[in-house]
Amino acid sequence: MNPALEHDLKSAVRTIPDYPKPGILFRDITTLLGDARAFRRAVDELVQPWAGSKIDKVAGIEARGFIIGGAVAHQLSAGFVPIRKKGKLPYTTVRIAYSLEYGLDEMEMHADAIHPGERVILVDDLVATGGTAEGAVKLMRQIGANVVAACFIVDLPDLGGAAKLRAMDVPVRTLMSFEGH
Repeated sequence: MNPALEHDLKSAVRTIPDYPKPGILFRDITTLLGDARAFRRAVDELVQPWAGSKIDKVAGIEARGFIIGGAVAHQLSAGFVPIRKKGKLPYTTVRIAYSLEYGLDEMEMHADAIHPGERVILVDDLVATGGTAEGAVKLMRQIGANVVAACFIVDLPDLGGAAKLRAMDVPVRTLMSFEGH
């Protein structure tokens, strides 16, 4: 990653101390999304490695992954697939449980959203522990997707999520990282 670009994009991310609990530095990308230039640069950088290659679908994780994933899908001329919390989709779904910091949750997608063999990129705003992204990769692979990569604006490397995805043979692209959690 270009250090100047990373600096420019980092300056567009707001840090909120002690949210959602004391000791946490919350990395808020809504300020980046609200800055037209930074948002465009972030999307362009996420798309760049796959420009000109055949990507069938971009899957975005609820909710900020919808915003970023929709823009990435548009740039790649790919379809968009929402991965949502349980009970939010109206048609036949496939579901998987995944680990959170304290317990389990479930996510789902429409059963016909991705066809076996389709090349898919997973997109979300941030990778921390990787539990949600790991669950999304397993969910897509369960219906036969070829998960080409996972892309995030922010990586919190100390929490190990990107490394967890790489251990699943999923290349990970991030635009910036912040130490800590």
